[in-house]
Amino acid sequence: MKSIKYAILALGMILGGIKGAVAQTVDEIVQKHIAAIGGAEAWKKVNTVKMIASANAAGTEIPITLTIKDKKGMKVEFTVSGMTGYTIITDKGGWNYAPFGGQTKAEAMPEEAVKQAQDQLDLQGALLDYKAKGTKITYLGKDDVEGTECYKLKLVFASGKEETRYFDASNYYHIKSVSKVTANGKEVEMAQTFSNFQKLPEGIVFYMSMDGGMGGTMNIKTIEINKPVDESIFVPKS
Repeated sequence: MKSIKYAILALGMILGGIKGAVAQTVDEIVQKHIAAIGGAEAWKKVNTVKMIASANAAGTEIPITLTIKDKKGMKVEFTVSGMTGYTIITDKGGWNYAPFGGQTKAEAMPEEAVKQAQDQLDLQGALLDYKAKGTKITYLGKDDVEGTECYKLKLVFASGKEETRYFDASNYYHIKSVSKVTANGKEVEMAQTFSNFQKLPEGIVFYMSMDGGMGGTMNIKTIEINKPVDESIFVPKS
């Protein structure tokens, strides 16, 4: 009986050690990633971001302006066939306006779509202070992304949204995400890859190219950090 008792005790210690090692791996990857992109102190100073970019969708070049005020609102403006539409997400709701699709006024987004998109209002990102934000992270081992060895983490946000992120094992940059989104009433898997990382004057590192997602390839031309943003732009207007 003693031998069985000791065996069970030993097994418990082994399993506890494995669990502790995995937790340590998650935190180590997260901490090294944050350090690689400029550090927590620099990112906590980011209150607003404005990007000018262009997307290539089915051979068509689409100008894009993205403005975010931390925890308050986000507006994405895009011009197609000479008409400018937008998507707005705030801490209270979300709206789409696509005049090139026949819309004459902004329409409210489904509650579930708004809930999942609101994670993007956090300019410090999901990993900084992730435990306090209610995000759960699981280490899924290593994987290969087009020849690059990566650490693989699964994130479950407080909103319930799930996302798998891949981090370059050589520099800890986040180079790929895979998530599930709802499009036209159907759940689809969306993969995005990030490249051309650059260090901004504010000391943070940001990707300048994104491939995949719902909008094809996007290249960021300029990024402005902490410029004043009038919150009235987050009020839908046709």
